[in-house]
Amino acid sequence: MFLGHGIGTRSDLPLPASLAAIGAGTVVLISCGALAVLWRRPRLNRDAGISLPQVFIKLADASVTRILLRSGTLSLGLLVCVIGFLGPPDLMRNLAPWALFVTFWVGLVPASLLVGPVWRVLNPLRLVHTALTAILRVDPEHGVLTLPERVGYWPASASLAIYGWFELVYPRHAEPIPAALFIALYAAVHAGAAVIFGRRWFERGDGFEVYSTLLGTLAPLGRRHRDQALVLRNPLHGMEAMPGGPGLVGVAVALVGTTVYDGMSGTVWWWRTVPPGRLASSTGLVCSMLVIAVVFLLGTWSLTTARDCASGLGASSAGPRPGAFAHILVPVAAGYALAHYFSLLVFDGQQALILASDPFASGLDLLGTAGDSIDYSMVSTSTIAAVQVTAIVLGHLVAAVGAHDRAVRLLPGNTAVRQFPLVTVMVVLTMGAIGLVFAA
Repeated sequence: MFLGHGIGTRSDLPLPASLAAIGAGTVVLISCGALAVLWRRPRLNRDAGISLPQVFIKLADASVTRILLRSGTLSLGLLVCVIGFLGPPDLMRNLAPWALFVTFWVGLVPASLLVGPVWRVLNPLRLVHTALTAILRVDPEHGVLTLPERVGYWPASASLAIYGWFELVYPRHAEPIPAALFIALYAAVHAGAAVIFGRRWFERGDGFEVYSTLLGTLAPLGRRHRDQALVLRNPLHGMEAMPGGPGLVGVAVALVGTTVYDGMSGTVWWWRTVPPGRLASSTGLVCSMLVIAVVFLLGTWSLTTARDCASGLGASSAGPRPGAFAHILVPVAAGYALAHYFSLLVFDGQQALILASDPFASGLDLLGTAGDSIDYSMVSTSTIAAVQVTAIVLGHLVAAVGAHDRAVRLLPGNTAVRQFPLVTVMVVLTMGAIGLVFAA
């Protein structure tokens, strides 16, 4: 199911695209209207949640737990690279591309949404960084240079955009050696940057960790803000716990824009209209991200230009900055990713398991799956359609709740009129996303 431009998905979904788009847009519109009437004061609380027993907290926070987990992911990562460089040259027989593009990239979304920022816990580059700073006698916390606050999350945004270009534009991305080389170069760049700028680099510059952390704020398992205790909570409260800072809009735009481009580049219209070639594809990817950025700024314009705002969350005398509403793009990105890649994870995820049983095509059958083939009857097309529509609608509904709660928190008084442009954007994005998923 790999395509030349990226990763494919099924297109034989038994539901008219126009009907699905209109229905989804109507649901979002009605929900936004209900919020304006019924949700008159801030309700989301980053300190909400029921504390877990101390034994779970101590186990999760224990340094030995994290060392063991990161050692395991480091070993797997090294093995995948070795397989990529030395394993079978054929895509259908080499594990490396499947492990990178399906198991890791696609699997990171549901894993983070279920149990929180898993890659922060599993990130093997943190272990590599600790070893390098010990060898080089560098302070692991602060490095040798201070990372300016104004840099914020822009390095993570660049990391995700570069990964998106490699996955969606670079023509040889699915070949084993380029996939393994990308993993190795990514690890070298970010481990080296962390040595220079300190451990904080990972939470600001490592695109994969930042992505997992942002998605993890929407998980039912999270950290209470005031004391960092592990709690079970309504995932909506996690919207208020989402980190802020310069470049957060860029991260969210990169995530949404690359997914939109992946969907659009798989449509019949794209293949008939856009000339083939790396330049045209790169331009299309950049334009997709720019469109999402412009749409976001237009949607929040009436909120960020208000002059009677309350203090906090990046507010100023001229009104909240656009970054104050960047968090609403995270559930949108999550919804797009789940909708776009659900069938890929279910079906192509099987291929990764099959190849893992005999990674070097030497006749082994370590997992007992080497002789298996992908079972395309595992999930029906009706189920795929239901999951895709639900993911997109739910993502936009969560975003609408987060935007409305933030608006009534920062802008006292009736904010319904000010939110009209944002509601319009939400409805249009919902309908457009449904159309792209069904057209791909």
